[in-house]
Amino acid sequence: MTLAMILTQLAGGMWVSIQIFMVTLLFSLPLGLLISFGRMSRIRILRLVVKFYISVMRGTPLMLQLMVVYFGPYFLFGWNVGNGYRLIAAFIGFTINYAAYFAEIYRSGIQSMPSGQYEAAALLGYSKIQTFFRIIFPQVTKRILPAVTNEVITLVKDTSLAFTISVFEMFTAAKALASSQASLIPFVAAGLFYYVFNLLVALIMESIEKRMSYYQ
Repeated sequence: MTLAMILTQLAGGMWVSIQIFMVTLLFSLPLGLLISFGRMSRIRILRLVVKFYISVMRGTPLMLQLMVVYFGPYFLFGWNVGNGYRLIAAFIGFTINYAAYFAEIYRSGIQSMPSGQYEAAALLGYSKIQTFFRIIFPQVTKRILPAVTNEVITLVKDTSLAFTISVFEMFTAAKALASSQASLIPFVAAGLFYYVFNLLVALIMESIEKRMSYYQ
């Protein structure tokens, strides 16, 4: 079986991996920003709750979190979620996990900004919301891009962990095909997919970073 034929058979798994990647980024990036606000809140209870959430998400394996999200509804509430819930559980598990990491990245960027910029904006009549989104956030985005890029690249590889709850993503498809063909070529094809995907991600993020170089 040629590499082209293997890639064709793996196409379904590739598409699922891409879906997990895209949905996770779509929801975890804005959610991470909201969580970072909670982490920096002056409300002590909120700050402690968010800090605990981040600690749990970063301190336990993503694989375990996926299993809790998938099996939790049944064991806690007796709900029969069915096989259709597998991919949704993957979306939820990846999103809440990566939101915690992005929250800490956002927090580091926001807290690195000089307080003088807030004071100058206040003198110019900007509200706190206007100051943050028009002045602070664009600069924060530039500063955190390298760290965000690292997490996004890690996400590409972590999509393979969806096999834990039997989501038919790229790695699961490659494993099944390798078993049926008694060949390592499907794993080579899967590795090639992850490498090319990460290469594209790195190039896109590098392009974004260059476009934002005017903040230097």
